[in-house]
Order: sequence, then C-alpha cells, then structure tokens
Amino acid sequence: MNLDFLRPLFDSPGSWVSVYLDATRNAANADHEVALRWRALRESLTERGADAATLDAVADAVRNHPYQPGRYGLAVFARNGEVVMLETMSAPPATDGAFLEPLPHIMPLIAQRGEEIPYVRVLADRTGADLDALAVGGAPRHRQVTGRATFPIRKVHVGGWSHLHYLKAVEESWKRNAGDVAAAAADLAEAVGAEVIVVGGDVRAVQAFPGRLPKRWQDRVVSTDAGSRHASDETALDDVTIQAVAECADRHVRDVVDRYRAQRGDGTAGSGLPDVVARLPRGQVDTVLLVDDQSSTDTLWIAPDDPTLVSVDDQLLRDAGVSDPQRVRADAALVRAIAGTGADLVLVGPDEAPLEHGIGAVLRYADASR
Repeated sequence: MNLDFLRPLFDSPGSWVSVYLDATRNAANADHEVALRWRALRESLTERGADAATLDAVADAVRNHPYQPGRYGLAVFARNGEVVMLETMSAPPATDGAFLEPLPHIMPLIAQRGEEIPYVRVLADRTGADLDALAVGGAPRHRQVTGRATFPIRKVHVGGWSHLHYLKAVEESWKRNAGDVAAAAADLAEAVGAEVIVVGGDVRAVQAFPGRLPKRWQDRVVSTDAGSRHASDETALDDVTIQAVAECADRHVRDVVDRYRAQRGDGTAGSGLPDVVARLPRGQVDTVLLVDDQSSTDTLWIAPDDPTLVSVDDQLLRDAGVSDPQRVRADAALVRAIAGTGADLVLVGPDEAPLEHGIGAVLRYADASR
C-alpha cells in the first residue's frame, strides 16, 4: 500500500483529533442519531482537552458531509481548528472512536482500505462506452466515449449490393468505435497507473476491446458480458470489478510475502521492531509487513519536524540532533516513517508470514556487512 496520500497528516505532530464515526443515514431519524453519536465523542474529546475550534471544525465536516445511501463511516483528522483530511469509509467502524494524540490515529482507516489497486472499468456497447477509473488515494474519474456513426448502428435486412455495402459500413463503425474506446481506456489506464482493466457490456464490443489496446495493457484485461450502458443497475459489473481488484490485491500481498521469505532465507530481511525501525531512516526499507494489532501498547520516539526519523530509543534521536523527541503510538510512528521515506505497507494476518513481534521488512538493499 502506497501511503503518499497520508503525508499531509504528518508534517508535524501536535494535538491531533481523530474521529471514526458511523455516518449511516438510512432511517428517518438517522441525522439525529449521527448527531447524538458525534455529541458523545465530542464530550469525550473535550474532557481530554481538545480545543473547541477543532471540535467545531469536525462538527461542521460531519454535518455537511453529503448524504450517500447504504452503510458507511467517516474518518476525520483535524488540528488547530481545521479538518486536514476527511475520508469516507466503505463500512461503518466497528465502534465509534475519538482520539487526541500527537499523531493522527490512522491505522483503523488503513486497515479498512486494505491493499488499494488502481483500475479502469469500461462499460461498452457498439456505439461507445462509459469509463471509470480510480487511482490510489485519488479522486474517481469518469469519461464517456460516444460513437461517430452517422447512420443506424444496428444491422437491418436489405438486399443486393447495397445490403453488402451497408453491412460493411456498420462493421467499420463498430471497429472505429471500439478503437476510440480502447484509446480512451489506455489514456485513463496510463493516468492512474491501472493494474487491471475490467470491461463489460455488449458481447461483441467486449470481444473487440482487448485486441485494440496497446500490448502493455492487454494482459491486464478482465472481460465479462455483465452490465449494460442502458441499465440503471450495474451491480453485476461492479461485482466483477470488485473480484478482479481483490484478486490483484491478493497477488500483491503474496508477492511481498514471498520476497520477504526469500530475503529472510538469505539473512537480508528486516526482522522485528528495533531492526525495522533502525532501517527506515536510512531509506533501506522497500515494504513493511505489519500485523495490525490495535490492542498493542508499543511506543516509539519520533522527531517532531522530520517524518523520516523514528527510533526505539530517544537518546539515539538526541544524538542525531533532535532536541525534543516525542513518544507516540508505535503504529502511528511507523506509518509516518513509512510515508516519509517512500516505503510501502502491507498488512498481513498473524499466520501469513514469519514475522518477529508482528513486523518485518523487504529491503531495497542490504548492509555491506551482509
């Protein structure tokens, strides 16, 4: 998981308010219920010393968040009277929660987001297509491609030479439209760095699509005849997209675990909290493997003004010139350092990889001594 989207949260520590709230508004009195849930969290934060301006900013963000159907949650991160980030969660949090800490309490959001996969979804027919794309940590993109035919696109029964001429013209229009759709999909895939392209809709259009893509994208296509541009319900294509993205995410995790096992076998992997933490500031870490344990009481030391500096010992930071190291939750410090050093994060189950104390790292390079 790339954590670049979290960098605005880690410029400097402070009195961060982090709120996880069930924002579902299905019932008639749902707005009132959301307000009551937020009121309880606000009272808790006030008792712990959160400033009123920051709490007012969170309240405004919760109250003004656009309605959306179904069950969902909100994750809000604020400080100094300003909401720095608000994320919609695909499901409500297991329990509403409010935190006042030197760093944002980000791990519940990361755990729910899981391994993000940039993708393009194409809903095509013989007249064009609707395209949607999602980049990691980015806003969704939508594009519509309309066919350029100036005559009826369906085949009709006519006779003689004109019949053959007409059929040939229709075939050429289909091919031209398929080429336009493929070109638009390739542009979107390039823009978001897509790892999978899901295409559904009209059978003929779906069959024509992969071969018109540039070769580098052809082996990333997942095809289905599910969905229709003229149907209000696109659930079938949504299901195929979710499955394709999930399978790609699983492959990512397996690949990282395999790389970690290989490095562990030759003694070059990062292993255990002190070892991984020592390697992060050096820029050695490519990917951190971490078991998400919200009950952990581990802490680490950080440099307030440098997201890359983290240590198990405050004296090491003082020796490095940090005058006022701060002690914070270990998972928050790790996420900050991972984002600050440009490493990736993969959350794994306790039995998925042989991790010491629930953490390990795939390294970009090994120490010279190894």
